[in-house]
Amino acid sequence: MEQQSFFEDSTRPLAARLRPADLNEFVGQEHLLGEGKVLRRLIEADAISSMIFWGPPGVGKTTLARIIAGRTKAEFIDFSAVTSGIKEIRAVMQQAENNRRFGGRTIVFVDEIHRFNKAQQDAFLPFVEKGSIVLIGATTENPSFEVNGALLSRCKVFVLKALSAENLTALLSRALTDPRGFGRLKVSLPDGALEAIASFADGDARSALSTLEMAVLNGSLDGESVTVRPEDLEQCVSRKSLLYDKKGEEHYNLISALHKSMRNSDPDAAIYWLARMLEAGEDPLYIARRVVRFAAEDVGLADPRALEISVAAYQACHFIGMPECSVHLCEAVVYLSLAPRSNSLDAAYAAAKKDALTQLSEPVPLVIRNAPTKLMKELGYGDGYVYAHDTEDKVAAMQCLPDSLLGREYYRPTNQGLEERFRERLEWVKNWKKEHGAK
Repeated sequence: MEQQSFFEDSTRPLAARLRPADLNEFVGQEHLLGEGKVLRRLIEADAISSMIFWGPPGVGKTTLARIIAGRTKAEFIDFSAVTSGIKEIRAVMQQAENNRRFGGRTIVFVDEIHRFNKAQQDAFLPFVEKGSIVLIGATTENPSFEVNGALLSRCKVFVLKALSAENLTALLSRALTDPRGFGRLKVSLPDGALEAIASFADGDARSALSTLEMAVLNGSLDGESVTVRPEDLEQCVSRKSLLYDKKGEEHYNLISALHKSMRNSDPDAAIYWLARMLEAGEDPLYIARRVVRFAAEDVGLADPRALEISVAAYQACHFIGMPECSVHLCEAVVYLSLAPRSNSLDAAYAAAKKDALTQLSEPVPLVIRNAPTKLMKELGYGDGYVYAHDTEDKVAAMQCLPDSLLGREYYRPTNQGLEERFRERLEWVKNWKKEHGAK
């Protein structure tokens, strides 16, 4: 019962109680809010224009909107994309239009603006255009994908960054001394506790403060003193909830990081990004498909076994799933990271694709057409065809490309790994054909 009475006057979460009231209390985003920086000047001068705050959770997007609300002389309307629809938008816009007619300004803050569909976002557009409202949107998703182009072009996008460990440690230290936090208590924490919580929070102030609050709540209370033991803290930071959205930008950022780490022959980085995705809940079959693609795109015939190992890893993922298949993916990722490099197959197909799409669709040369009917034989289909296996060198002097593409070279093998042997073979074939008058 003692522990309940201790917090009976602090029913709101610690993160809510410590929400900064002005810019002097705000932690992080120095690139935007440092002395003389553009966003700070706009806020201090009450000269806000339509803008979007884009950044990960817990970095201060909503807090900045609250600070603006406290400083501005305009009417400030708080709007949630989760609970509002077209009807609510129109009502707010009508209110804003009335304010404008009487010379007033209206700032509309839309939290999680990415949750609005196209029609809902379009409802804001005419009012932003004619200045009836100043729109401030907050989103964790890339606005390039989630906000309509017409609306986005009328807003300045400010990118908020994940808070540094130093930012979070300073914030946690303040929570222990601020009367709105635990300032009236004597809180004893294990050595390095604040640094551990800051690292665990992964740039998220809300997560850091929630973790600290949980640790203190689970500590041993003795009057006005709370002692948090190492085992109490360990329970609070035992597993990190990784930031990940299987359909959002982070999904593509991480798979790009894996692909480019393998391409750069960095198995350690590749394993790390693989673990980030798998532990955040990514479908292992998705990763396996990307690994199979990499095997042909970046290794190719420099090491044909790369494709075999990648396909085997895909099959292992299909058969046994997570968590067991993580080691199979790890094996494939390390193999590909250290395999010799060749992108000649990818380049060959890209060049051929371009010709296939842009050149005239010329007919297949008669010599390599099939002739299953009498009429087709009479028309010359297959005339002059030589079955390569019947020749001494297993090559025939036939024209296989259309006339307009004669001499085109799509596949240009490198001298990496086993592809050196394919390069030598191709050179021999080309010389043989030249000697025998092939086109």
